[in-house]
Amino acid sequence: MSRIGKLPILIPAGVKVEIDGQTITVTGPKGTLNRTIDGHIKMEMQDDKILISRNDEGLTARSMHGLYRTLIANMVHGVTEGFSKTLEIMGVGYRAAMEGKSINMALGYSHPVIYNPPADITLAVDGQGSKVIVSGADKEQVGQVAAIIRRFRVPDHYKGKGVRYLGEYVRIKVGKTGAK
Repeated sequence: MSRIGKLPILIPAGVKVEIDGQTITVTGPKGTLNRTIDGHIKMEMQDDKILISRNDEGLTARSMHGLYRTLIANMVHGVTEGFSKTLEIMGVGYRAAMEGKSINMALGYSHPVIYNPPADITLAVDGQGSKVIVSGADKEQVGQVAAIIRRFRVPDHYKGKGVRYLGEYVRIKVGKTGAK
């Protein structure tokens, strides 16, 4: 039995969960998320809990048991509190600014980099333009948008310039030395 999969998912007040066959829809103050679950996994509601179990003991069902329990728990957490990732922009002249819902970044290129986020994602920039906060209800989508923004200028291993996650460690390499 999966140690994670057998744990019940508690449904907080203000969250509405609907199970229709293999589709689960979770609605809360931050939005609505839905997901289709694999046929090897069974979901059922009991009072204010969601219980996840497997239909069989095959390898596929056992490997997906904990995964789908975590995905559904992330959906419940996302519609109540939401998820966020913070990115740091490091480098002289590197900065970000909001233009409506999109973000305009100066990342050392000859042109500004403009990114328009998906409808469910909110971007924010701190006062100095050195931090970008990506937030939303869907954990996967928040992580994907943060990865896309980071990919515009991956941190350089010689000078440390670029876009990195908050707290990410970038090992600085030693540069070339002159031949003697």
